[in-house]
Amino acid sequence: MIGPLLDRIPHGRRAAMAGAMGTRAVLAIMMSGAVATGGIELYPAALGVLVASKAYGVVRSAVVPRLLPPDFSLVKANSRVTLAGLLATGIAAPVGAGLQMIGPGWPLYGACALFLLGAFWALRMPPKVDSAKGERRAHLLTHGEKKPSLRTVGPAVLHGLAANAAQRMLSGFLIFFLAFLLREHPLSGQSAAVSLGIVGVAAGVGNACGTAVGSLLRDRGHGPEVIIATMISVVLGTAVCTAVFFGGVMVAVLGAVAGLTQALSKLSLDALIQRDVPEVVRTSAFARSETALQMAWVVGGAIGIALPLNGTLGMSVAAAILALGALLAVRGLLSAARRRPGPKDRPKTRVA
Repeated sequence: MIGPLLDRIPHGRRAAMAGAMGTRAVLAIMMSGAVATGGIELYPAALGVLVASKAYGVVRSAVVPRLLPPDFSLVKANSRVTLAGLLATGIAAPVGAGLQMIGPGWPLYGACALFLLGAFWALRMPPKVDSAKGERRAHLLTHGEKKPSLRTVGPAVLHGLAANAAQRMLSGFLIFFLAFLLREHPLSGQSAAVSLGIVGVAAGVGNACGTAVGSLLRDRGHGPEVIIATMISVVLGTAVCTAVFFGGVMVAVLGAVAGLTQALSKLSLDALIQRDVPEVVRTSAFARSETALQMAWVVGGAIGIALPLNGTLGMSVAAAILALGALLAVRGLLSAARRRPGPKDRPKTRVA
């Protein structure tokens, strides 16, 4: 709900980011005691950390466009932000493992210190982050007299959002479904923890590769519509193969492909919003699109929890989610790409 809320209170973005960080710091301290005693307070605190993390992601999507240097594309900025996050995760993981050797609560003490540092840096961001000068609210879809009509955003953005929502739903689905499935039925010859680690590492590597490749494709002039349509088609084909030939290797491959395609599709959606959405509503469009994607993640996770622990059934459902997204989006994306004039066909502007 924080995306629409920020549209109404745009002056509180720095405070919202700092608040999300501060909330996680407090909850980390609460969990540090519960993780040692096994108290039930661990579960609502963990839920609160997840909620605050998702809220932070929504706020960040609204903040980044306002901090872009001159002649610096949003795709490149988001690529660097994502890569920085992945590198930080790689650095923090062994540090957390070392703190765990001191005591079960120490990794959470370290997390609390990092969250407090993040809150301090959020408040230190330039004041223009909280400025709403020249901004208006974006309406992704409004209803006309006879049928829905688009307003402030073009059809390419909506089709791109639909494809990204399907892939984000897949992400939530895989996280929760595989968390329970691999605990009961680990990969052949592996423990449940190692099985989850293999799939998680595969997804992380895929996401990092997708982030790195995304800016290269954009710099070479590849249209974001074609990239999104290709990515959802690729991950759909992988999900179908995983359902048919279900096994440990295919599950890891699906995790890697899902991470790669989600990263590329999200960067391409950012490029579409930056290209097609008027500047006065662009920040609002980023916040609202991220809110929609987070909700898709939640729906996917709920589906993953509700399903019985049958691998073939689960992967079939994953393929069905992607097939629905492809059905809603691919044709419209390719049509938009064909209608859009190429660089040689666009009118040239004279520079005074």
